[in-house]
Amino acid sequence: MHLKKVEIHRERYPNEKYYPFNLEVFLGTDSIQFDAPVTFFVGENGTGKSTLLKALCRKCGIFIWEGPERTRFDNNPYEQSFHKAISIDWVDDPVPGCFFSSQLFKHFSQLVDEWASADPGLLGYFGGKSLLTQSHGQSLMSFFQARFRIKGIYFLDEPETALSPRSQIQLLQLLRDTSLAGHAQFIIATHSPILMSVPGADILSFDEIPIASVDYKETSHYKIYKAFMEAPEKFPTEK
Repeated sequence: MHLKKVEIHRERYPNEKYYPFNLEVFLGTDSIQFDAPVTFFVGENGTGKSTLLKALCRKCGIFIWEGPERTRFDNNPYEQSFHKAISIDWVDDPVPGCFFSSQLFKHFSQLVDEWASADPGLLGYFGGKSLLTQSHGQSLMSFFQARFRIKGIYFLDEPETALSPRSQIQLLQLLRDTSLAGHAQFIIATHSPILMSVPGADILSFDEIPIASVDYKETSHYKIYKAFMEAPEKFPTEK
């Protein structure tokens, strides 16, 4: 365990009319305690999971890889500033770490390939192969297996996006084994009931106000998948 608590300070909100400061979950939650090596953020889209994940990452001083800047029609000046309204408590001293999202991973892979053209030995860190020559799922697992060996805190935003069910089970096993080793802490936003089943993980529901722990089998994700697998014919399909 490295990070033990985050507090949300509403008095620091610049404007409660704009996202993410207008989200009910951030208006009704004062703090979150991290009590397990693996913590999952779960809930419907738009509930603030990724927003808090990135804010925590920035507050921990961890760089977030970004893709090329693009012009937007409606710019929100507060969208990336939630980290200014939170404070964090470390268990001991701050540790390094990284932020992962499947959306940004391609850009990172391209950069690694460019660096490897000057220093081919760099690819040894990723199993000896270019991340671009592997399938997306294979490159993700190569990255995870290499990175998680390092002591630190890891923020993952929907890592299951490009992973097959079999690869999700591989990641599940990696999370379990790495967390048991005691050198890494994971905070993960996910919709995957496979990943959520990490033994001893804390699952925090953003569908609750304030944010609260929920049992694995009480998550909407588990209930929906279970009901569908037991009787898929009962679910409507669009034509």
